[in-house]
Amino acid sequence: MLYIDIDIHHGDGVELAFYHSNRVMTVSFHKYTGEFFPGTGKFDENGANLGKHFCLNVPLQDGIDDEMYVTVFKTVIEDTVAAFRPTSIVLQCGADSLGCDRLGAFNLSIAAHGECVNFVRKFNVPLLVLGGGGYTIKNVARCWTYETAVLVGAEIPDELPATVYDPFFRDSEWKLHPPLTGRVENQNSPASLQKITIGTRSKLRYLQGAPSVAMQEIPPDLEGLLADEEKTQEERDEESGTALAGERRSDRTMARNEYFDGENDVDPEPCASVGVRRSISGRRTRGTGRRARGRTRSRVSAVAAREDGEEDGDENGAAPTAKVAKPRTRRPRKPRGRAAIDKEKEKDKEKEKEKDLTDVDLDAAAEAESGQEPMTPMDFDVDVS
Repeated sequence: MLYIDIDIHHGDGVELAFYHSNRVMTVSFHKYTGEFFPGTGKFDENGANLGKHFCLNVPLQDGIDDEMYVTVFKTVIEDTVAAFRPTSIVLQCGADSLGCDRLGAFNLSIAAHGECVNFVRKFNVPLLVLGGGGYTIKNVARCWTYETAVLVGAEIPDELPATVYDPFFRDSEWKLHPPLTGRVENQNSPASLQKITIGTRSKLRYLQGAPSVAMQEIPPDLEGLLADEEKTQEERDEESGTALAGERRSDRTMARNEYFDGENDVDPEPCASVGVRRSISGRRTRGTGRRARGRTRSRVSAVAAREDGEEDGDENGAAPTAKVAKPRTRRPRKPRGRAAIDKEKEKDKEKEKEKDLTDVDLDAAAEAESGQEPMTPMDFDVDVS
């Protein structure tokens, strides 16, 4: 609930009743000099505990006119309603803030007083309007008659009807809106009023709406908001242009034995497999499936060409013609364990033994065909002289 007080005195009673509550916000427009009754209502009285920032005071000086008062009122109330979002409003219309009041010292007309009521009515929020102070009776009657017509949307003439109370209105010629302004010197400056409105707007920044509001409107772009939350960090980097897109990729892998071997380094073939292979010199080296370097390929080609040339030489001793060796393609061998390597060594040794036995058998067969017995060291004559 929002409570608004336009009485010339500070609305201290209602403010004190809800000073520690955040469910009722009070806004009071009043005269404040430190000595004027009730002596409260400074600008820095903002509430306490849960009610902190739910209390606004607009202290004014003597002689404020219609234009200044209405401007300050509309600015403060519009900002307050937008920040607090009340579900109901109570407006206290004390008539002692009118000009020519016996206790008041403002220069407000009945029309300006009623304009404040009309401004609050246009918010289309349930509104309760109350009376208040007023010490010049005939002006109080005029003011509340006019504001009742404003609330019900009726238009009434400036001429007062004839009643038994006509003697009270004889001095104003029975008018509804007599001149009430310009009787007191205006002590309010535009700079002081602007300072009040700016300070009030700064206090309203601490409000997050009324705590009694149980429901909030769903944002219209809720689907877009959810879609934005599902984006990956890389997509957000691309949209914001932070030059970090792709730096957090987790699919980068590197082999433990991968290294860079200078400018002649080449990428591995896709069909190569990791295994153990035998080099030309007879040493076993563990490879990663990389292609041979340029020098190694040249040496292999030269050896292959020399072997082919020796085999293709004619019987007359003609110089063999070197042939260009075709590049040999090796099938990728499956990795073998140590036991498989030892087994292969044993097979090589057995083949060498079988080859030696075959050579001995061939020599014995040749001697048997010639009809001669094999020669022994005793058959040689040695001249010892």
